[in-house]
Amino acid sequence: MKDKGQNTLPADVYLSFVSSLYGNRQTLFVGVISHVITFSFVYAKTNDPFFLVWSALVVLIWALRAHGMRRFDRADKTALDMDGIRYWENWYNLGAVGTTLALGTACGYSLLVSRDSFAEIATISVTLATMVSVVGRNYGSPRAVNYMVFSACFPIVVGFLGLGDFYHAVLASLVLPFAMTTRSMANGVRTFLYENVLAARELATIADRFDTALNNMPHGLFMLDSEHRILVANRRACELLHLGNQERLKDCHLDVVLRFGVRNSFFNAGQSRTILRQLDELLKGERSRALVQVTAGLYLEFTAAPRENGGAVLIFEDVTARVRAEKKILHMVRYDSLTGLPNRTYFAELVQDALAERKKPGTVGFMVLDVDDFKHVNDMKGHVTGDRLLCAIAERLRRLAGDRAIAGHLMGDEFILFFPNEANRRDLEARMRRFHEQLRGNYEFDGMTLFVSFSAGSVTVASDDFRLEEMQIRADLALFETKSRAKGSFTLFEQEMDARYMDRQKLKDDLREALANNALSVAYQPMFVPDGSRIECCEALSRWTHPERGPVAPTVFIQIAEEMGIVSEITRFMINRACADCAAWPEHMGVSVNLSVQDLRGTGIIEVVSAALDAAGLAPHRLHLEVTESCLMEEPVKVQAILQELRARGITVAIDDFGTGYSSLSYLDQLPLDVIKIDRSFVRNIGEDPRRLKLLRGTVNLSRELGLRIVVEGVETEEQLALINKYQCADLVQGYVFAAPMSPEALRDRYEGFGHKPDEPRRRGRRVA
Repeated sequence: MKDKGQNTLPADVYLSFVSSLYGNRQTLFVGVISHVITFSFVYAKTNDPFFLVWSALVVLIWALRAHGMRRFDRADKTALDMDGIRYWENWYNLGAVGTTLALGTACGYSLLVSRDSFAEIATISVTLATMVSVVGRNYGSPRAVNYMVFSACFPIVVGFLGLGDFYHAVLASLVLPFAMTTRSMANGVRTFLYENVLAARELATIADRFDTALNNMPHGLFMLDSEHRILVANRRACELLHLGNQERLKDCHLDVVLRFGVRNSFFNAGQSRTILRQLDELLKGERSRALVQVTAGLYLEFTAAPRENGGAVLIFEDVTARVRAEKKILHMVRYDSLTGLPNRTYFAELVQDALAERKKPGTVGFMVLDVDDFKHVNDMKGHVTGDRLLCAIAERLRRLAGDRAIAGHLMGDEFILFFPNEANRRDLEARMRRFHEQLRGNYEFDGMTLFVSFSAGSVTVASDDFRLEEMQIRADLALFETKSRAKGSFTLFEQEMDARYMDRQKLKDDLREALANNALSVAYQPMFVPDGSRIECCEALSRWTHPERGPVAPTVFIQIAEEMGIVSEITRFMINRACADCAAWPEHMGVSVNLSVQDLRGTGIIEVVSAALDAAGLAPHRLHLEVTESCLMEEPVKVQAILQELRARGITVAIDDFGTGYSSLSYLDQLPLDVIKIDRSFVRNIGEDPRRLKLLRGTVNLSRELGLRIVVEGVETEEQLALINKYQCADLVQGYVFAAPMSPEALRDRYEGFGHKPDEPRRRGRRVA
């Protein structure tokens, strides 16, 4: 339809256009509130009474318009002729133009008189924002559109031109296309609605049927025009979005509906823009569905079908239950169920995202943390306490990491961290060290307090060179160095660690091969009676001569064997060899073999010992088995049962390195022991330090009271031996003062040199005075 003026319209169409001017009044109220607030803020900023007066003027105009609208509501529409309809159009236009003229005048005043930048921005912004509603509210009156556009834009143009510079003149020229576009859009809407009014006459019956079907759909539905204005909304749509009466949504822009609704506001501007962008993608075919979170407890899934005229049919349903289930599954896949930290797979995704977000190359860091002695917590406090400790650690880890690091749970008692934002290597290392220090300390939960320290291994690298798998290997190498050197400390990866690691791995392979080929040997260190006249026992010591490296220190290959879990194979070899060798010694001599922690984790050691004794034909009392305090700490009840069984079979049980732990005295009473081997640390400097001598004598007295035989280790000088003999502190003496570890052949020569008879009685210790 070509617009020839309102006089050419049928009266009912003309009345519908004018009625549209008086509809949707909430927007007018929102508008006046925004106008008053804007002018009030400008007044507060400029202290110019003009804006205070103008704020009151806007309120007055709005009051008059509201009064006119109430009068229009009470008017008998059926009795109105063309003049009566024009009267209500003119009344509306008077108020609308008054509002836009007040806004436009405020803009011109701000530009030419006030010249306050905030006043200019605020007044122009609220004026142009108001102009947006011209199309949506005033399409029914072309004169209203023309007058409102002119009254709002003309003062702005005058203000820009009045400033007298080129750039403001350009802005003034740009206002004209805006005004023309607004007018054009209003005319287009009016034309569109005119055609629909005519069509509505013919389709009233069809529309009634359509409404019945539409309002009984289980899905929400919006039919939109090309400008995203709602043409049709069904009852379910209003229920899902809490929009109230569906009739009030007609001709409302979808953006307005989604942001404010009819009854309450639940979308912010950002959400509204996101939804509109998703809907545009739906209409363009770039996506098939759009999932929107309306509130914390409501998710809607939208689908759209384009219409021939550029609009769309928007259908949506409540998928909250499905989304919650999917989120739960996704959380279970991404996060550790115990600590709530990202698992290794999701941690890797977060790291890649963080690297992708970097705007320029830099240094990044990766750290692996291991809880020191966590197994001891599980064994002593229980696995429930261990789990709660891990949760407490994860919480502190999350708090310390904040948004400057990514924390994850690797496995068990191991945690991982990625540091993406440091500028240089030195600062990054300092931050990682500080993080490690802050993490250690007391952890309080369930009424208990536990002190926890962490062994840490870390690596720093240029962000472009970061590869998670490679960095984890390097951090693990640094962690291994930490545990080897000083548990509870922090180690930064160095290239030499890689070489040492490869060398150690080669040594592990060689040790496994040596065990398979029986390439280990045994050396014996004798234990003498205190006057050195006789050997009563010999400690069997494992030796390994590498074909390329030469002799490997026992402290090295025994530790490697424990890491590999094959130390029990060495123990089996040592027991078999020691029993076989001891069977050829004089009857009064015994042999002593050390047991490791791994040997006492099961009852298999009992069968190993029994088989070795049977094969060698050795009396059980001639075999001494030495255990250290570390063997007793893991599972004391199980270890005690194993030692009692061994002792019941006649085997002698000794505690080695006594005095180097924390609870040695309690073990003397609890465990089935025959012999106590006092550590060399008690003997060192006993000639120079009387306190050490008193400590040695006190320990000996206590042990004798418990019926234990005493072996003093590490006696190296004649002076130490003289003091031990003077105070009768030992039943047997072991140390370099008498003999170093020696081969079986050398040992045979040594005991044969004494010329003792096999049935010569043993010396027995006496109580220290």
